[in-house]
Formats: sequence, C-alpha cells, structure tokens
Amino acid sequence: MSMFCYQCQETARNLGCTVRGVCGKPETLAKLMDLLIYSLRGLAYVSHKLIQNGKYYPEDSIFVMQGLFSTITNANWDEKVFTDLIDKAIALRDQRKEELCSILGQKCDKCPEAVTFTISKDQYEDFAAKVGVLRTENEDVRSLRETITYGLKGIGAYGDHAAMLGFMDDDVNKFMMEGLAATIDDSLTADELVALVIKTGDNAVKVMAKLDEANTTTYGNPEPTHVNIGVGKNPGILVSGHDLKDFEELLIQTEGKGIDIYTHSEMLPANYYPAFKKFDHFHGNYGSSWWHQLEDFQNFNGAILMTTNCIVPLRKENTYLDKMFTTGMAGYPGAMHIADRTDGKPKDFSPVIAVALKSEPPKEIETGEIVGGFAHATVLSLADKIVDAVKSGAIKRFVVMAGCDGRMPSRKYFTEVAEKLPEDTVILTAGCAKYRYIKLNLGDINGIPRILDAGQCNDSYSLAVIALKLKEVFGLDDVNDLPISFDLGWYEQKAVAVLLALLALGFKNIQIGPTLPGFLSPNVAKVIIDTFGLKQTTNAEDDIAAMMAN
Repeated sequence: MSMFCYQCQETARNLGCTVRGVCGKPETLAKLMDLLIYSLRGLAYVSHKLIQNGKYYPEDSIFVMQGLFSTITNANWDEKVFTDLIDKAIALRDQRKEELCSILGQKCDKCPEAVTFTISKDQYEDFAAKVGVLRTENEDVRSLRETITYGLKGIGAYGDHAAMLGFMDDDVNKFMMEGLAATIDDSLTADELVALVIKTGDNAVKVMAKLDEANTTTYGNPEPTHVNIGVGKNPGILVSGHDLKDFEELLIQTEGKGIDIYTHSEMLPANYYPAFKKFDHFHGNYGSSWWHQLEDFQNFNGAILMTTNCIVPLRKENTYLDKMFTTGMAGYPGAMHIADRTDGKPKDFSPVIAVALKSEPPKEIETGEIVGGFAHATVLSLADKIVDAVKSGAIKRFVVMAGCDGRMPSRKYFTEVAEKLPEDTVILTAGCAKYRYIKLNLGDINGIPRILDAGQCNDSYSLAVIALKLKEVFGLDDVNDLPISFDLGWYEQKAVAVLLALLALGFKNIQIGPTLPGFLSPNVAKVIIDTFGLKQTTNAEDDIAAMMAN
C-alpha cells in the first residue's frame, strides 16, 4: 500500500484508505501528515518529561495543538505547510531535549526514536513510510493509540480556537503532551492506554468548557435567532469553518464597504451571537453543510474564506479558486493564505475584500430562514417550562442528534429519524449534522421548538450541560435516567473528541453512525460496547422504537 489512513468515517470499506484518501488526500500529503504527527510525538515526549521536572511551556502545547489541527480531515492540503511544520517541530524538540538532558544530567540514550531521529527533506517520503499508523504492529495497541491521537486532534482544534481569544487551560495543555507522548511509550499496557482514552475524554470536556467560556465571554451568550438563508443585492464574502475571531475581524474590516457577509456550514452559529448582530452587513447563511461546497461556492460568485476544515478538493468545472482564501491551520494549493496575527494586530483581510468588491452578488439558491441559538444558557433559562412539559407528558423524549454531516447516501437516515420521531419529542443538535433536518418544519411543543440548535460541533458541550442540569432539576442520581437518547453522526476527529467527552461524563447507550469508527479494533470496540453500550445506528424505524422505549 502507498499510504494508510483510517481516521474519518468515510475511510475505504471502513478499514482504511491505502492508495488515496476518500477525502481526496494524495499519498505524499498523507505521508507528510504522518511524519508531522511522529515529530509532534517526539516533542510531546520531551515536553512531558520537562513538565514532570517543573518546566512547562504553554506555547509548545499550542504549537502541538495547531500541528495536530492541520492534520484533521480536509483541513489543509498544502504540502509546504507540512514540511515547514515538520522542520519547526524537530527544531523545537531538539531545543527542549537539550534542556531536559541538562536538567537530568544525562543524554537521552533510552528515548524513543521519535525523540532522536534526524532527517533531511529529501528523505521525508521514505522515512514517513516507516512512522505512520501501521508502525504499531499490535492491532489493539494501535487502535488505542490512534483513538487517543484522534481525540487529541479534536482537543487541539478546540484549544487553538480558545487560545486565539486568549483563553487556555493549563491542565489541557499539559495533557496534550502526556497523551501524545503515551502513543510512543511501549511500556504502557492496554489497560493503561484504555485509562488514557478516558482521560482524553475528560480533557475534551475541559477544552470545550474553556472554548465555551472564551466564546460567550467575548461575544455573549447565543440567543434564539431567525437566520436569513436568502441573498442580498450586494457582492458578498462567504465564511466557512469554525473560527469566530477571524469572523469578527472580517466583519469589522468590511463595515461600510458595500459588502454583505454570509456564513456557511459550521460558521452558521455566528448568527446567534449578540456581538455579531450589530453589524448591518451580516446578511445570514448561504448553502448547506461542508460537502455541498463545490456547488455552494460556485453559485456564491463572491470571495470565500475558509477559516478551518472542511475543504473539499476542487473539480475541473469549479472556477472559484482565484476567489478562495484560507487562514489559520487551513490551506489549499492555489488559494491565497491570509497570514496569522503579529504584534497583537488583527489579520489583514484586504485581499479578500478586494476580490469581493469585483464580484457579482450571490446567486439565490433558496429562501426562508433557519432558527437556532439554543445553547445551554438559553435552554436552561427555559428549564421550568421544559420540566412542566416533561411532567405533563407534552415532551416524552429528547433526542440528541449532534455531530457531523457527510456524503454517504446512508446519512439520509438522520433526516428520516427527524421526520419520523413522534411529535412529543424534541431534537437537540450541534454541528453540521443539523443540515440533514434543520430546514424541516417540525413545529413546536408549548412554544418550545422541536429542533433546538446549540451551535457548532464544540457546542455539543452545551447539550451535555443541559442534560446534567436537567438531571439535577429532576433529582436523579444518574444522567442516563433522563428521557434523553443520543443518536449521533460522526465524520472527523473533532467528533471523536466529543464522543470521548460524552463517555467520560458517564453517558451510556449512545448510537453513532453511519458506521462505528474503523480505527476501533474488534477487541477495543467490544470493550467500549460492553462498558458504555455504544452501538451503531441501524434504521430509522427500529432506532426510534428503541429510543422511545428507553
């Protein structure tokens, strides 16, 4: 095989992509990602030892977070980005290794290869072939190591967003190093790795809480909002991804310039934040989830800004590359990259603005509105109303349908579930999975909408907070005694972090689909299934019957 990757839900045959990624990732890029992750593991190993000896560098943790973030499915396609990150990771690793050896008074003769290897750029591809996923021969150990790694990728993405707003959690930063270092520690037993999987979930909870604090402190609590999905008459800029700091700076820089700003896919929840509503040129949302972007971006006509994943490789018929921009850890060959902030100054989005001003207004693809903004602060303000509806029998069950959307035809399952759920159920959602049903007219129950959208995938934290608070309100000992079922869609590694967070919080009998993760070996999958009741989605009718029967 020329490569191996099985980190996403669409991996070939649910076993692994071995020639080219289903996502479009070519062999060379896959190997560079493997080499970067291996380099970051070496840095993490040394940094963890330094932390144990009283030396902690939070900036190293942020660098590891960003490096892992760049390897998330569909985030960055630019090979030069990875060669530069590899060089930086190795240089930083060697700098910290020298400091560690000085503290210990000895050389790292017994360190793993990831701490000691040297390599030149002309050796990258050959060496990368030796350090990918399959370097761990034992299938179960490999499965546990990769589960930790993918959870850390999600934590890294959320941690990076929080850090951009000036918020960090030192415990999370330190665990980034501990967890990643554990994936090259051959002394650890399978039981110890299982414990680290759960610890990864604990830290996923912490980082999502920190990001929630960062977002709400900076931009206010999301509030119920009717989002316009039609178009205006001005040229526009379409913003996709997850980074609210980028979105804020773009809004400020485009004010008064005759340009309308639209959100796409996971940026939709920006519409819910009070701080952004004051901008009159913030028009609404355009299009659907990430995998529709080839058509959505083509129809938009204006400038496109990708702040994070998911970027779908363009096809020959797509003509918007000269209007597409990336920033942060996102990248794509041929797209102009907006540089990071320096000296505390905002990013410079003037190239994006210049392209937008020369563009035609967006082509209208739909009209109407999306209703959202039901994060934990809003929902908990309705707690008395919700409790009364549950006690009266008006609401029989809450169904959490959060997570990711994807291309598989089998994902119509989530639309069918939403359509066929009894009218006395309420859907709690977050992430781009919502696009499978958010535009359905399912009505309300005593004024409570039957679809409550909390926001982005990281706002799945809101759904957990809601559940834990309702457990307290109802005086229950176990959150699993609540009338709540989980029916989640997953695609990439941030969803892995969310799932591990839910398991760490004690939620059981979670359904995920369309498949169980391919990176779970049969033995590891059995442990998770037996311990937590994790199961794969089947069909709408049977799964609804099971959920309603608790």
